[in-house]
Amino acid sequence: MAHHRHEHRHQHGHDHGDIDWAEMAPLLEAEAELFTPLYERALTWLAKEVTEPGLIVDAGSGPGVISSLFTETFPGARVVAVDGSEPLLERARARAERRGAADRFGTLAGDLPEVLGELDYPADLLWASRSVHHLGDQSAALAACARRLAPGGTLAVMEGGLPARFLPRDIGFGRPGLQARIDAAQEERFSRMRAELPGSVAHVEDWPALLTSAGLHHTRSRTFLLDLPAPATDRARAYVVAWLTRTREVVAEDLDADDRATLDRLLDPADPASVHHRADVFVLAAHTVHSAVRPV
Repeated sequence: MAHHRHEHRHQHGHDHGDIDWAEMAPLLEAEAELFTPLYERALTWLAKEVTEPGLIVDAGSGPGVISSLFTETFPGARVVAVDGSEPLLERARARAERRGAADRFGTLAGDLPEVLGELDYPADLLWASRSVHHLGDQSAALAACARRLAPGGTLAVMEGGLPARFLPRDIGFGRPGLQARIDAAQEERFSRMRAELPGSVAHVEDWPALLTSAGLHHTRSRTFLLDLPAPATDRARAYVVAWLTRTREVVAEDLDADDRATLDRLLDPADPASVHHRADVFVLAAHTVHSAVRPV
């Protein structure tokens, strides 16, 4: 299934195997809520060119944090959250209700991109936040998304950016550069995941070019920063703990014994040098949005 794993998840590394997304939901929500300032800036940027959309589709919505932000940024629009996980869509519906947007919020469960054919109307804005790279043929997926746009409609994909950073390069123990080595391990796992997807096709990940090949024009790209400096708030610190815990579970076999020992110490609540206690914990991340328009 094509799940939204970046609200996402993407900060938990590219571990895209058989994951229980209902179990992961609280972590996905906490992460997306922490990243809300970044998403709000991205949506404000889109709103400068996407004016008064009637239908917005969040393709790969996960628990619907960004979907709900769309209801706030575009108060006149109907928003449909699309995902392969019904438990995550249940959370999306509950969030929309809590925010008073249930009357113009809907969900659609199924595999991307085929499920988009079940939409009642073409979309004025179709948003895919790190969901396209879960699909074997990314170019074909973008073309399928483009076909679901109304004339003049916008397709926006959040893909790429920079790996997140939470700690100084030298943390006072272990070999300096731990996060860079984690990045390398995650990139290897991501490449294996892509290669193992059904119908996997290798493409140069030039997203504006891929959008153009899908028949769209007026491409533009913008990168948005999340900068939560040290000392970390309790919420940011909890996120870093969760991220490192998940990373330890997923990429441990791809790291050497020294790096695994460093991770264990960073995650030990009894250790004053752990991320539970140290004063130099921060969150710095950059996500890139690429958009293009269907010709009228």
